[in-house]
Amino acid sequence: MYKIGVVGDKDSILAFKALGIDVYTVNNKEEARKTVDTLAHNNYGIIFITEQMASLIPDTLSRYDKEAVPAVILIPSNQGTLNIGMDRINEYVEKAIGTNIL
Repeated sequence: MYKIGVVGDKDSILAFKALGIDVYTVNNKEEARKTVDTLAHNNYGIIFITEQMASLIPDTLSRYDKEAVPAVILIPSNQGTLNIGMDRINEYVEKAIGTNIL
């Protein structure tokens, strides 16, 4: 059975704890990279990460793009969106269908 985790700054992700999701607060690039890699290797099937943290570690996230597990999903932080998550969805849709229908 896979687990679900969320990675980001404290203010953005604390509410996920009320949903029973494992919360991992990170403050910089190295902590984000290490946490995502640890979760990926410890039976986490879904890893949510704030766009702000994801923008710091694109090389780490790209390693998991071609893998079915874990699914790394970008979410906006409490500071707003950078549209990185939506851009990735558009890219995947275009790759799968051949055109951007969104």
